Amino acid sequence: QVQLVESGGGLVQAGGSLRLSCAASGLTFNSPAMGWFRQAPGKEREFVAAAGWSSSDTDYTDSVKGRFTVSRHNSENTVYLQMNSLKVEDTAVYYCAAARNYRGLRGSYDYWGQGTQVTVSS
Repeated sequence: QVQLVESGGGLVQAGGSLRLSCAASGLTFNSPAMGWFRQAPGKEREFVAAAGWSSSDTDYTDSVKGRFTVSRHNSENTVYLQMNSLKVEDTAVYYCAAARNYRGLRGSYDYWGQGTQVTVSS
């Protein structure tokens, strides 16, 4: 059974930083794509960032470029999201996701975590 477990969320003031971690267990292969999505209250879930096997294969939504950094430890199927210069509008539940097959970094994902709350106060 595949499980993705996120950690590192919390409450932080605007301008602060948080680092999210996601560990996948039960995967018998190195996931070709692992990423982060978020969902704010009353809004649809949106893509935030993702990384492939190569350190150069990353993608970010425009609103987090230059502030967030996604990285992963391929052999352990873990993915991280370093979030700097946080803004109130970054407040959301952040979900980790992993793909079974590569369908692009913004493609569909097969496995999802339960989410971790990130709250940025003004």
